[in-house]
Amino acid sequence: MKPYSRRDFLRAIGWGTLAASGAGSVWGAPIHEGSSIIEAGKNISRGGPAFLEDGVVVQPRREIPVLRETDVLVVGGGTAGVVAALAAARAGVRVTLVERYGCFGGLWTAGLVLIVLSTHVRAGGKHQKMVYGIGDEMLARIAAIRHGAVNYGADSTQDATTDPEVTKYVMAGMLREAGVDILLNSWVTNAVMDGNVIRGVLFESKSGCLAVKAKQVVDATGDGDVFDAAGAESVPHVHRIGLVHRLGNVPSSVDAKTLNLGSVTPVPDVRWVNMQGPQGDCTDIETLTQCELDGREAIWRRVKEIQESAGGEQVFVLDVASQLGVRASRTLAGTEELRLEDWKQEKQYPDVIGVGGDYSFIPGRGCSIPYGVLVPKSIDNLLAAGRCVAADNTMLNYTRLIAPCMLTGHAAGAAAALAVTSDVAPRNVGLPVLQDMLRQQKAFLG
Repeated sequence: MKPYSRRDFLRAIGWGTLAASGAGSVWGAPIHEGSSIIEAGKNISRGGPAFLEDGVVVQPRREIPVLRETDVLVVGGGTAGVVAALAAARAGVRVTLVERYGCFGGLWTAGLVLIVLSTHVRAGGKHQKMVYGIGDEMLARIAAIRHGAVNYGADSTQDATTDPEVTKYVMAGMLREAGVDILLNSWVTNAVMDGNVIRGVLFESKSGCLAVKAKQVVDATGDGDVFDAAGAESVPHVHRIGLVHRLGNVPSSVDAKTLNLGSVTPVPDVRWVNMQGPQGDCTDIETLTQCELDGREAIWRRVKEIQESAGGEQVFVLDVASQLGVRASRTLAGTEELRLEDWKQEKQYPDVIGVGGDYSFIPGRGCSIPYGVLVPKSIDNLLAAGRCVAADNTMLNYTRLIAPCMLTGHAAGAAAALAVTSDVAPRNVGLPVLQDMLRQQKAFLG
């Protein structure tokens, strides 16, 4: 079937003529008229079935079809990946963004971690903004939509909390405005290598196994899946794994702390509830499965207790996160590492690419982030962004937050674009030129 336009889509769902024909036409034609038998479609790229050989499962050698060739490939459509794709596209290069789910935002949206921590510094009774640029533009767009954000604005002394569906919508709109080529429901599984240079990735989808070739790649998977597949040195971590949920119909008269009703959201009478969860290996599928099942059971057990408490009788589960709350798995071994001791010593970085707000263990002062935390030690044409950048075991609890992810994503996207236009490896981009590019995109570098 040929691709359809947005106008075709609106016509198919009956929304293109809503103003003219009234609400009766909103849902389009009867649903049973929507099915058709078609001629045999394209072959799914599986390369034939695997087979058993002496009891071992063997996958046959195969050629992988190349679906796209692009300048900058961003893998992962969470906060860091979306900002990276926007930064690169606005720098004038071709950008492809591959995301494993059907929406953007990662843990910020699908994970229901709705608070945008570390956008400001609190000191001397003041609330000074640190995060500007694309991240702040995104927050402003979210806040401009009714029930999009709470605690956002010049007068706020708290971190903004956003609605996940508004955030997904805004992110998708910004990416489409920028002309980013988007592939959703596509899980990247391997790297395409030429010696120590990455040339693209392989991904699995309903269309089978396909490849995207790229001049530069940004790993914004959160787990460092691309740099791990490429053979880059990394540091493994275990951390707490939680499952977040939202509660509806929460009366304002009830003591939220006593009943563990979580935190405020932009939607009246709706609150989001975080979960610490057990410590586990986030790259182990059996651990992830158990955390998913146990987390959901714990949520419903707790909600039953709330419903049996005075004032909580009408509270209900609005939704449970579709993405498990993984906090850390792998971090890059970069040419630099963000260290708590360096923050304490107020180390100055000549390659600074962003300054984030403060946090519980780094209070009262911003946190400068150096470019080297994005750059692998030995693999070329590859950058990291988001919670998998190089950071020590304490500071990874900072770099994994949404606002710092905006900063590292912005820098990675801009640097990847600059590497393309300069025809150099990311480790060799001109740092003053990169910093000027970031400032032109309204980033704050101190």
